[in-house]
Amino acid sequence: MPSPPSATAKPAEPRSRDADRSQQAILLAARDEFAQHGLGGARVDRIAERADLNKRLIYYYFKSKDDLFLAVLEQAYADIRAAETKLQLRNMAPTLAIRRLTEFTWEYYIDHPEFLTLLNSENLHLGRHLAMSSRVQEMNSPLVQTLAEILERGRADGLFRGGIDPVQLYVSIAGMSYFYLSNNHTLSAIFGRDLMTPKARHERLSHMCDVVLGYVLRN
Repeated sequence: MPSPPSATAKPAEPRSRDADRSQQAILLAARDEFAQHGLGGARVDRIAERADLNKRLIYYYFKSKDDLFLAVLEQAYADIRAAETKLQLRNMAPTLAIRRLTEFTWEYYIDHPEFLTLLNSENLHLGRHLAMSSRVQEMNSPLVQTLAEILERGRADGLFRGGIDPVQLYVSIAGMSYFYLSNNHTLSAIFGRDLMTPKARHERLSHMCDVVLGYVLRN
């Protein structure tokens, strides 16, 4: 018969919680480091300092800086997909659901500028980290399915035109927000307008909703 655990032995659950907390601290610190400096400029020493953890622990959990960068990207996508799920778009009328998704995407990008800079960095590396991910497509598939269902409901109700590709529609929604926000400094200089004033941001969101709904709604 196996002997019972000693009174001084640490239970597995607290150790697991400690590991989870350490990994989350690393991911948060790495997110900020990668967002500020990009993959090439990021330093593991600074990530360890930000997380207040030993550098060796970072390599223990994530093996390499590239693996850590992928983990940060996957967490970034998990966060936005989780926030989208809370919208409960399936419970909304089709037109309202499309408008709300457009508004949410714009608001999320404004509130999480690190998401845009992380994507900028990954695109500089030709998306090679996300291409190796076993999770990212699984995380994004429910959004595409939800959008497809909303489009079909709208079509069945006679509100939306048919033949709309949900992936193309989402890329357009995300792209209109992404380009404006990630290029606002150059666009503001080119056109001689501050494109990030409250008025300009309101006008942009209104324009985006008009464009998206103008595309999906039947004439």
